[in-house]
Amino acid sequence: MYDFGFIGVGHMGATLANAVIGAVGAGSCAVCDADDGRAKLYAAAKGCDVLPARGIAESCRYIFLGVKPQNMAELLGGIGPALRDRGDYALVTMAAGITIESLCAMLGFEAPVLRIMPNTPAAVGAGCMLYACSPTLRREDRDAVLAALRPTGELLETPEGLIDAGSAISGCGPAFVYKFILALAGAGERVGLSPETSLELSRQTVLGAAKLAVESGTDPRTLCGQVCSPGGSTIEGVRSLDAGDFAAEVEKAVRASFERTLELGKK
Repeated sequence: MYDFGFIGVGHMGATLANAVIGAVGAGSCAVCDADDGRAKLYAAAKGCDVLPARGIAESCRYIFLGVKPQNMAELLGGIGPALRDRGDYALVTMAAGITIESLCAMLGFEAPVLRIMPNTPAAVGAGCMLYACSPTLRREDRDAVLAALRPTGELLETPEGLIDAGSAISGCGPAFVYKFILALAGAGERVGLSPETSLELSRQTVLGAAKLAVESGTDPRTLCGQVCSPGGSTIEGVRSLDAGDFAAEVEKAVRASFERTLELGKK
């Protein structure tokens, strides 16, 4: 028996597997992937074992389902028979839009499930992971999985009905931030900075502003006001953002991501 099994070691699956292996050791983990070569390369690099999906379902206590939402039903159809009569396992799903109820319906029976929604900053220990539990998930199993995932960053229990909304911020939001960094850097170039200097200033400024917002606990509106001197340079830039309805554009992006998540859950 293995403690942890990962079905899918793409970008996010590998990120979570890295954290878990760091917490519990490679000998406690097994992996597989639709791309067998990728699974073997990952296992060779980390020192864990490769098993087929059915083998992970039979041999691992905590089973991470790292497949795309549209592939979940096929995966569960393949591993469901191995899980039906087991009493010592828990499923960990990270598929956008697929509720615990929907996942169990695909399986054809109630299963202990921890639903998580991680984000890419988990790769550097600065993630924000939402999670919700099925009623059948034992507290000790929940605690064991969360303890292994703690190196990824913040873990936030969320009512399952709000996970899709939350993931439109934490899951999709990093892409919006990267777009902002690129826009800031491009603007810096156009006022005379070199591309390298402008990108470095933009990245570090976003990092520093976010760190101050988190560590100070100060309302972002207050922090904004602290930068904006009356009649100064910053207030002119902020007025320009407001005139362009910056907040409305961000809301449109979040809503578009949220609605697409709901669509994925229906497929």
